[in-house]
Amino acid sequence: MQYTTKFGSLEHYEKGGVQVINDNAKNYAFSNCFEIANTSKPYEKVVFGVNQIYVLETLRAEGTSPWYTCAHDEFALCMDKDVDVHLIKLDPSQHVKDTEKNGSVLVEGDPKGPKMGWIRLRRGHQAMLPANTAYQFRAAQPSVIVLQTCMGDLSVQKWADICQAA
Repeated sequence: MQYTTKFGSLEHYEKGGVQVINDNAKNYAFSNCFEIANTSKPYEKVVFGVNQIYVLETLRAEGTSPWYTCAHDEFALCMDKDVDVHLIKLDPSQHVKDTEKNGSVLVEGDPKGPKMGWIRLRRGHQAMLPANTAYQFRAAQPSVIVLQTCMGDLSVQKWADICQAA
């Protein structure tokens, strides 16, 4: 047998589904990051996977994002096109005050601190977003990012929109 790998994108993806055996399909969230990003606002952090406090979020990368930071490390995986990630090591005055706070938060005002550089993510590339570092995404064309993080104030749950209903 010969297998062909098909890569999804915003322009071409197939709706996922669940074949349920002796259960109810409403008990499952099965969607894909491209479908979610296709209907999301730029940089809206839509949760599509949960494991206790940890989540996977889909972001539609389009244009320039606000500056974010986090009290813990996060990971960004580029699923489509190219996305640049700009990093600034934040001055301690702009660190997340509550070190137990989960998820990313918006940086208050312009980020202060030394520039760390930038990373160009292409499809399949991943970057670590270190704790107490400001990061900003920049995408010349609509792209998709999967963010591994913790549930936080910016995490958006749209289960009724992304779950299989039947």
